[in-house]
Amino acid sequence: MNKMLGKDGKKYGKAPAIVLSNPKYSRNVGAVIRAASCFGVDQVWFTGNRVQLEDGHRLPREERMRGYSKVEMFQYDYPFEQFPDAIPVAIELVPGSEMLPQFEHPDNAIYVFGPEDGHLPQVSMRHCHRFVSIPTYHCTNLAAAVYLVLYDRLVKRQASGKERILSAVDMLQEDRVWTKFGEEDELG
Repeated sequence: MNKMLGKDGKKYGKAPAIVLSNPKYSRNVGAVIRAASCFGVDQVWFTGNRVQLEDGHRLPREERMRGYSKVEMFQYDYPFEQFPDAIPVAIELVPGSEMLPQFEHPDNAIYVFGPEDGHLPQVSMRHCHRFVSIPTYHCTNLAAAVYLVLYDRLVKRQASGKERILSAVDMLQEDRVWTKFGEEDELG
């Protein structure tokens, strides 16, 4: 279903969400959708035309995972206008940025990530209210950066009592064969 997006139309943005600025590889968009599904983020937006997702085009394997259908995906060059009440958070290495371990995630955050081969454009940076850096020895892959930020968000929300801490068995929303420690599984 094509949704009519525009400045004067209905706002489809639902925070928390992910915004990817001109991603280069469809496999990373697919992996980001998987990360969103794993950590309960319902929307992934991306700008640019380097990744084409027209009718009949498939994302890599991540598209076929069980939780994919719960994540809405939008290719739209003006995503900030879709989130009038959200707090845009740029995940970008800039002077004065907050370090992820000390960052307090806003409830209504939209996490904005730059392309695999560059930085966030200035127009995107001007929309962002917060800037966060991931403390690593080298730059991470785009999808890995999204996983790190969403994991950090979930752990901090659980630690603060904003979300319940569930066991893996209770949290996982897909069928798995669970075995007790020391017992052979079905393949054994």
